[in-house]
Amino acid sequence: MNKNKIYWLCQIFGWTIFGLLQIFLFSVAGAIDEFFVISQLIQVIFYILLTHLFRELVLRLGWLKYKWYSLIPRFILGSFLLSILHYLFIIGVSWATGDLNPQTDFSFFSIMASLMVSIGVLLFWSLLYLSFHYFERYNKSLQHEATLKEVELNNLKSQLNPHFIFNALNSIRALVDEDPAKSKNAITQLSNILRNSLSTERKKLVPFEEEIRTVKDYLELEAIRYEERLKAIMDIDPKSYDYYIPPLMIQTLVENGIKHGVSTLKSGGVIKIETEVTAEGLNIRISNTGQFMNGRTPSIGYGLLNTRKRLELIYGENARFNIGNNNSNTVLTEIIIPE
Repeated sequence: MNKNKIYWLCQIFGWTIFGLLQIFLFSVAGAIDEFFVISQLIQVIFYILLTHLFRELVLRLGWLKYKWYSLIPRFILGSFLLSILHYLFIIGVSWATGDLNPQTDFSFFSIMASLMVSIGVLLFWSLLYLSFHYFERYNKSLQHEATLKEVELNNLKSQLNPHFIFNALNSIRALVDEDPAKSKNAITQLSNILRNSLSTERKKLVPFEEEIRTVKDYLELEAIRYEERLKAIMDIDPKSYDYYIPPLMIQTLVENGIKHGVSTLKSGGVIKIETEVTAEGLNIRISNTGQFMNGRTPSIGYGLLNTRKRLELIYGENARFNIGNNNSNTVLTEIIIPE
């Protein structure tokens, strides 16, 4: 059902309920006759047309673009002017039916009472109308924001894949002449990683187990290049496997630790991955031998900025990301994925 049909259904149904309520309340008081029922039905039709005219003016004047503090005086003024039209309509109907009593109908109290009731009813209608548009605009804003985030996330992931493939191929290239059998096995591992990467390309999150499997394959490929210079340690909390995380997130940080930490040292070093499930969520700690030089080496920020941005897009302020020197010889990267 389109918006126009919903609008007219709400108009007809809402004002009909209002008219029936009026008839019921006056019937309880015993002040009802056939003329009153007919006049109420006519009044319902008039209210439908009056509020529709008001809506057309609101749309034509572009009031819905204004902030709420600018809308309030406009709708109050509009309701006041429309209540005058409603009062003149009641007087006209009373005159046409011969039921007009100038002494009563034109008294100050009668005029003010009629205007106040009409203003109250029209303001209530305005509140409902604005609430509908506010929620509709809010939903559209959320949908637009979600679309933009999805596009940005896909762009970030598409940046990761070529970067990852380039480094993995470099590892295999170094092995082709030295050990063909090992290079074949490495190609198989790379194909497994790429298959997994392609299957998760359109996913915002992947099971923790899949990410760890990719990391293990990646570390085995890097071990070919660095041999005894690279030592990998994993200490995984079994509860971690209940979580979903952004794809290639841990792999990117491990790659960053090896590239800017372990590989820069003649004696190599250690890369350690630990996870722990706490009250805050999944705590992931990646430590590597080396020193973190924040801001002094431009290339060091690529994987970190990418990871930070993806966490922000997916979890907002609920996720945490920190990196720094844990001691004089170790860099610690810590991520907390919320429940």
